[in-house]
Amino acid sequence: MENIHEELAKIKEFIISNKQDFEDTLLKEAVNVKEKIEEILTVGNIDLVNNAHKLVIFVIDGKEKDLQAFAKKEAIAWATQSLTLSFKLEWVQAIRRTFWNFIHLYNDKIKKTSIEDFFIIEQQVNNGIDQFLNVFFINYSTYKDSLITAQRQLVESLSVPIIPITPSICILPLIGSIDSFRTSILEEKVLSEIGRLRIQTLIIDLSGIADIENDTLDHLIKIIKGTKMMGCNTVLTGIRAEVVRKMVQIGVNFDKNTKTLGTLQQALKQYFIG
Repeated sequence: MENIHEELAKIKEFIISNKQDFEDTLLKEAVNVKEKIEEILTVGNIDLVNNAHKLVIFVIDGKEKDLQAFAKKEAIAWATQSLTLSFKLEWVQAIRRTFWNFIHLYNDKIKKTSIEDFFIIEQQVNNGIDQFLNVFFINYSTYKDSLITAQRQLVESLSVPIIPITPSICILPLIGSIDSFRTSILEEKVLSEIGRLRIQTLIIDLSGIADIENDTLDHLIKIIKGTKMMGCNTVLTGIRAEVVRKMVQIGVNFDKNTKTLGTLQQALKQYFIG
């Protein structure tokens, strides 16, 4: 085993002393990657070529913990920049091929590595690179999922922005169009926030709603009824004429206990300022 360590140390020295040739060979192997190296360095601060050398050294030295930490760091950087896994796989496989090319070159120069030693070296090299890929893929997926979840939560919060103006009164300004997906978010957020904040009056401003689907109108009525069941009074403001016409056409009516006002300013004057 001592001979293997010596052989690997010499291979490492050989690759380092031929660093430029190694890089040139690597870029020839990575056909689709080489044209984006500068772009990735500039935009994402990810030095692909330098990181390739780090990977090779960690594999040769057999530093598993360093290799895993490096793979995790790379995965987070890759996921943050939304770079694809296929792109990464092509690059790492190009590193693997280049790595083996230089092991062969080294062996041709010395012509003394035994078959047994060669297979042990092969196992360490390929296992090391495979381990890097496994850790990279797992951490990439985990971090990417956490980013997607955080972004979805942010979008949901922004799409249903409940704003407290007193300990018992909140405003929910809705902007854009309301579809079935947004209505489901609206229902979950409104009911949970009424319970959490103990809202007694919820002012829903619809002046920013450009369009609303027919089946969504019915769902909105059910949400308003749900708020009433939780002891919260709902005040609707700024309903546009086109929305009212649609309600009349399909025969949808608000509960008699649901108050409507022409503008949000009127509601603020009545429930907040007054």
